[in-house]
Amino acid sequence: MLRIYKNDGINFQELTVDNTTRNVWVNLVNPTADELQLVAEKTNSPIDFLKAALDEEERPRIEVEDESALILINIPVMLSESSYDTLPLGIILSKDSIVTVCLENNPVILEFNEYNRRTFNTAKRTRFLFQMLYKSATYYLRYIRQISRLSEQIEIDLRKTMKNKELFQLMDLQQGLTYFTSSLRSNGIVMDRLLRIRSNNQCQHLIQIYEEDEDLLEDVIIENNQAVQMVEMYSRILSGMADTSASIISNNLNMVMKFLTSMTIILAIPTMIASFWGMNVHVPFKDERLGFLIVAGIIIVITGATTYVLMRKKIL
Repeated sequence: MLRIYKNDGINFQELTVDNTTRNVWVNLVNPTADELQLVAEKTNSPIDFLKAALDEEERPRIEVEDESALILINIPVMLSESSYDTLPLGIILSKDSIVTVCLENNPVILEFNEYNRRTFNTAKRTRFLFQMLYKSATYYLRYIRQISRLSEQIEIDLRKTMKNKELFQLMDLQQGLTYFTSSLRSNGIVMDRLLRIRSNNQCQHLIQIYEEDEDLLEDVIIENNQAVQMVEMYSRILSGMADTSASIISNNLNMVMKFLTSMTIILAIPTMIASFWGMNVHVPFKDERLGFLIVAGIIIVITGATTYVLMRKKIL
């Protein structure tokens, strides 16, 4: 999908390829080969830059060529209530345009729309870039808080009952936090390099960082560092919760096995005595009128004594 926008903070326009002008934002979502080639020709962007974000395993980085700069970051996505992942987002800066490339629609890009047109300007490409980075960091924080609330609910549910559903949710959350940790650290390296890039003459014509832009980039770095700290903290919490759950499950299993073993011993006593008196040989109390009651009494006494001993030893 190819969309071209132009926004000056007041007028938000969606353009076609034929009437594309300067200072536009080209947004590519899961583009076709023809769309990639068309954008490469219109914006003078290297085709390799445009394809970089289409590889899910691509690592965040910055690459600069003569007329274009690629800033590749990982952005968070929520797959389901308890499943989170990251996706590469490629941002290509050129002299006349800014291009974003991603495999699917994502909340970071969707934040920049007609209703929020006063918050960004496609002509101010560097500031627009930093605003995307800032939105990405805020979504990391938002999803981490959601994970925190969900983990608290899972902990409450685990205290009541050990079901596979809660354990699978816990596993999904741990996996999502692992992705977040790796992506946030890599994004932090990219942001630190952007902060130092002002001294690089090779990039100044593409990434012009003004004083207000530096403040915004510093805010992005602060938000990203906060997200790193939070995700590490919740990773440890979930890891501890998973270990505790495993210990509880193992302890519950031991208690069940101990109870079943004790019940097997107790039930074996009347079975064994009844088997002895059921043999077709001469046995005590065979000719007694109250023989059955005497044998039943013996069974009750021995079984009761065994049960008492097991309970005193806290085995039953």
